[in-house]
Amino acid sequence: MIRTPDDGTRLRILAWLREPGRAEHGATTEAVADRFGMTRPVALTHLRLLTAVGLLRTGGTAGRPYHRCDEVRIAEVARIFEKGW
Repeated sequence: MIRTPDDGTRLRILAWLREPGRAEHGATTEAVADRFGMTRPVALTHLRLLTAVGLLRTGGTAGRPYHRCDEVRIAEVARIFEKGW
């Protein structure tokens, strides 16, 4: 789900959200859309999927949510793949 069917966009979004500054504060859907040159609905689809699989947490206000990486969950998933799953 992280890699397909897109072209690695979700992995790039995760990497961008883990950068210093952004990791603490997160980013809005609009910021993700602007950064990756996509429409808001496309960005929202990627963010919702990443949230659904537990790799992102969403906080902030209902009208302006901020998305942050869930580092604990990312580490768990990495361990699963390292074991050859």
